[in-house]
Amino acid sequence: MSDVRVALVTAASRGMGAACARELAERGYALGLLARSPEVFDLAREVGGVAVQGSVAEEADLARLVAETRARFGRIDAVVANTGHVAKGELLELSDQDWHDGLDLLLLHVVRLARLLTPAMAEQGRGAFVNISSFAAREPALTFPVSAALRAALGNFAKLFAQRYGAAGLRMNNLLPGWIDTHPVASETQRVIPMGRAGTAEEVAKVAAFLLSDDASYVNGESLLVDGGLVRTV
Repeated sequence: MSDVRVALVTAASRGMGAACARELAERGYALGLLARSPEVFDLAREVGGVAVQGSVAEEADLARLVAETRARFGRIDAVVANTGHVAKGELLELSDQDWHDGLDLLLLHVVRLARLLTPAMAEQGRGAFVNISSFAAREPALTFPVSAALRAALGNFAKLFAQRYGAAGLRMNNLLPGWIDTHPVASETQRVIPMGRAGTAEEVAKVAAFLLSDDASYVNGESLLVDGGLVRTV
């Protein structure tokens, strides 16, 4: 399997995670998949990959994903760090626990994966991370304060990682989806999107695959909007 690239995808059982897994499988990647849902085993059988049932918020589950994927395929070249949703609520009514849970889910899972994978990737001389973030990192809204604050922090972490490990051949970029049809999108919301519709999980997956590919070999530390023109800021 040494000539086959190996990728991890987290929160992979459905939605954008599953779309990324299928897109990478079509492009010839071998896959290690993590999700809380047992559906991850069905997807692993579909794509011929490794499945681990667990949470991105649990360091032990991430370590198990890395270990089982390496045991099966011998190496790891790429990561799609996808995750679930965090608590919503009034800005100052969110509890400390809401913020701590968000930290584990949205930021620390990327930090932990980077710790687990960076030494071996640096030894290989190559490795790429794509973190599935949100347009809220660029344009925060009171509707989802935990996500908006911590996704912005993830953007800075990617910049720091690129500065520290770019010379070793490692890359980390964030992908910022807008409104995606993996969840219902109200018609009034769709009307404010310049393209007039929600995006699809498959559209997000194709951009993630591009950022992992050699076609994006000089893209590092960036946060790329995939939002149909929703965010107006430059």
